[in-house]
Amino acid sequence: MTNRLYYDSPYLTEWETRITKTVQREDGCYVLLQESAFFPHGGGQPCDAGTINGIPVLDVINEEDEVLHKIERLPEGTSAACRIDWQRRFDHMQQHSGQHLLSALCLKLFDAMTLSFHLGTDSATIDVERSELFPEQLSLLEREVNQAIYNNRRITSYMVSEQEASRLPLVKPPKVTGQVRIVEIEGVEYNACGGTHVSSTGGIGMIKLLRAEKQKGNTRITFKCGNRALAEFNDCLEILGKLSMKFNTGKEEIIDRIEKWEQEQKQIQTELTALKEQNDMFVARDLLEKQGGSGLVAHVFEDKPLKELQSLALKLTTMSDDPVLLADRAECKVVLAHSGRLDLSCGAFFKEEHLGVFYGKGGGSNVMAQAGFRTLDDALAFFTFARQALATRTEI
Repeated sequence: MTNRLYYDSPYLTEWETRITKTVQREDGCYVLLQESAFFPHGGGQPCDAGTINGIPVLDVINEEDEVLHKIERLPEGTSAACRIDWQRRFDHMQQHSGQHLLSALCLKLFDAMTLSFHLGTDSATIDVERSELFPEQLSLLEREVNQAIYNNRRITSYMVSEQEASRLPLVKPPKVTGQVRIVEIEGVEYNACGGTHVSSTGGIGMIKLLRAEKQKGNTRITFKCGNRALAEFNDCLEILGKLSMKFNTGKEEIIDRIEKWEQEQKQIQTELTALKEQNDMFVARDLLEKQGGSGLVAHVFEDKPLKELQSLALKLTTMSDDPVLLADRAECKVVLAHSGRLDLSCGAFFKEEHLGVFYGKGGGSNVMAQAGFRTLDDALAFFTFARQALATRTEI
């Protein structure tokens, strides 16, 4: 049975012990230590990282009463000099202790029990038994949980028997039998927990709630504690600074400037749409003049997006009953359309004329179809083929 040092000494980062067993499995090498401060996966908290005799620890898992340490290679000898990745450990301590405090305040303020906890690499989440939390409730929760941090309540952990645990006001009944580990936040809560925690709420630093969203009838709260919250603040401050420079204004006026910029962009877009409409009219008239009564309007553009090709094709069909065949070199697209007064199905025509032979994919309705090709040569080859086929159709 592994003596778990992290239970009583979560701030321990280095120790020497003995390797009691080595295990070679299909997924890698494992060692068992007489004493281990490496926390294994459990309770929503990821495992610790670090080294054993300088060899990186890749994973730490529970297996009955033992803690197994997956390492890159098996060490020589039985002595083990162990080192914890303190930055990772302390980050997990801040997030897990913050979760306990946040869950306690959710229960106190909104009678919302925490159903699950997940500690990710970027942020942490809790799912609480509440269908919705409104912005003002989240603001209250954030203020209260940070005030509890400032109060610097002591956080202790200790083992009790099942009988002793039954007499404590635990948040939830323990899932384990026999000896139960209790994590107590002084004056706040008693919780059965096997994780690592800071020694007082002040060690959490701060808690920042990021968002709340519905999750299977409950509410998922995403948050960051301590150094993660500080990094989030610095990232936001950097973005704010860049926006201030871009709009040449103070942060207090950025929203007004952005709203003004959005209005300007809408006006520009309206004017651009009108200009495109006018330009399409000129292009359509020019194409009809060049057609010269050939019975087919056909043209290849250098760089005209598919939506613009379709818009121009529609405009041409309102000005002529002849079929319209347009292509674009940049996107390797082909569009076929007509006014609806022809005995021609554009979608069926594309399929009938062996679109796949030219490595094209597409389809459409009776009055408009479009296709894309993997290369420009394929698109132009199909365009030429379709142009010839349409010109010789007796139905047209």
